[in-house]
Amino acid sequence: MVQNIIDFLEDFGLWGLFIHSFADAIIFPVPAFFTQVSLSVMTPSSALWLATVGFIGCLLGTPIGYYIGKLLGKSILYRFLKKKWIDSATNLFQKNGEAAILIGSFTPIPFKVFTILSGSLAFPLWKLIVYAAIGRAIKFYAIGALFYYYGRAAKGMVHEVTMYIFLIGVPILLIGLFLKRKFGKKKQDADANNSVALDQTPSE
Repeated sequence: MVQNIIDFLEDFGLWGLFIHSFADAIIFPVPAFFTQVSLSVMTPSSALWLATVGFIGCLLGTPIGYYIGKLLGKSILYRFLKKKWIDSATNLFQKNGEAAILIGSFTPIPFKVFTILSGSLAFPLWKLIVYAAIGRAIKFYAIGALFYYYGRAAKGMVHEVTMYIFLIGVPILLIGLFLKRKFGKKKQDADANNSVALDQTPSE
């Protein structure tokens, strides 16, 4: 079934990848990764352009997945996807929503789980779009760059490289989040202390 869907979308080229990436962020059960790789094997010179089209399609579909979650809740996910994926993603969200989205961009858990969960758990939409843009750009363009520079030989490298990106890139992004929060908290504490100091200053 997966191969039949990919074969069908391949016939539409760039538009097929756009539609697949758009639907992948909403509820479509097959990740756009497969269509991107398949089309990149056919025309490696267009791999970066394919990555761009897939990335844009994914970002445009993200708010729709979000509002589906907001309106219908995460119960819709259980009808189409594996329970273990949904439970894992929910646990990640409960610990740290931003980290969940970044990690979700690289894990085998379909990305629509994170867009719909964001809506159902009232995670801010703008944050979802920002962190989805970072994570999905890395994944789409890493695959695109591989095929652009190595041609059809990149097909055998894709899974290994995406694993290395996950093992190296995700920790770097998480450290960045940690530092952002740490310095943000320090700034808030400093502002609060300054506010208290001003309140305690005797008026003339």
